[in-house]
Amino acid sequence: MAREFDIPNFYRSSGITQIKSARNVSDPRKKDFSPTTIDLGIVRFKIARHFGFCFGVQNAIEIAYKALEENPGKRIFLLSEMIHNPHVNEDLRTRGIQFLRTTEGEELISFDELNPDDVVIMPAFGTTVEIFQKLSELGINPYSYNTTCPFVEKVWKRSNQLGAKGYSIVVHGKYKHEETRATFSHAYQKAPTVVIRDMEEALVLKDYIQKKRPAKQFYTDFKDLHSPGFDAEKDLNRIGVVNQTTMLATETQEISQMLREAMKDFYGEEVLNNHFADTRDTLCYATSENQQSVYAMIESGGDVALIVGGYNSSNTSHLVELCAQSMPAFHIKDAAEILSSEEIRHLDYKRSEVVTSKNWLPVDKKPLDILITAGASCPDALVDLVLKKVAALFNLEEKIAESYSFAA
Repeated sequence: MAREFDIPNFYRSSGITQIKSARNVSDPRKKDFSPTTIDLGIVRFKIARHFGFCFGVQNAIEIAYKALEENPGKRIFLLSEMIHNPHVNEDLRTRGIQFLRTTEGEELISFDELNPDDVVIMPAFGTTVEIFQKLSELGINPYSYNTTCPFVEKVWKRSNQLGAKGYSIVVHGKYKHEETRATFSHAYQKAPTVVIRDMEEALVLKDYIQKKRPAKQFYTDFKDLHSPGFDAEKDLNRIGVVNQTTMLATETQEISQMLREAMKDFYGEEVLNNHFADTRDTLCYATSENQQSVYAMIESGGDVALIVGGYNSSNTSHLVELCAQSMPAFHIKDAAEILSSEEIRHLDYKRSEVVTSKNWLPVDKKPLDILITAGASCPDALVDLVLKKVAALFNLEEKIAESYSFAA
């Protein structure tokens, strides 16, 4: 039975809960990724099978609010944003929690201002070994309220295991992302480590694996992306690939398979296991399920897609990227971004800037199929409000509420 987390009710939606609960009963093994359809006649909402708060996010929220409850009168800090959702982080701020860093690592409050009586909460992305050590030196226990996602910690443990066996670590991730910085820090304690962002960088790495580029050029091509003392001559002879858990699962798999083939071609299949480690067990279940749900939702057909989530949420941006390959797709942080049936404010994922688009909704299409999903750090309540806001554009706000139980 799935664990029930104690999270504030204002993050929940009774309607979305109805739908999710019914799907879990009818599909307990999570094999059916087809969307749930709410048919309002002129508008049909197709809601992704899996979306919203994952295990790690729920765990982080429960711990953060527990820290508030257990430490009245104490100063409480978050190392940085606990998760990438502005509504969750702002609620924590209003309750007195202060942020020590931005998500990019920029200092907001100096560690020098901390004292042993302070409480510091670790974010769901985890943090570097160096910061864990620094807080401990200040007399603060960084593990008291550690919200690091168990699946992120699983990647760290697997990296350590591979390092103990003599493998180097290739991290698929965005180097400036908090989780990748944390994983990189933990990995290179035990193994030479290098970070690659995408297939393009993986192909460059492949050339070094197969000795097609001079080793000295590695330090230019991967400047600031490798661990101290990395030896490009020998540290790419044995590798294992792990990932930032919010990356595209299919991309990690493609990169891993490509590097595996490179090793096989260079060393031969009979000794492949000595050069390439199987790391499929490090993929995050929630990332994979959410992305598979989007593929199935797209396959069901749609005219426009709305993806709800924080604008700095990596996993949400990948859902947008998938939808945008098949239809107009809009990444919105909440219902307030839907300005009217003519205008919508959203994050342009290619330019990484918030823009306002006109004529976004093809209102003349009947019936109009609107795909809805959300990132792993997005509360169900925000998705519910988006559904109701769009329904109101067609004067169907009452009908949407009535349709939840029918759809479930």
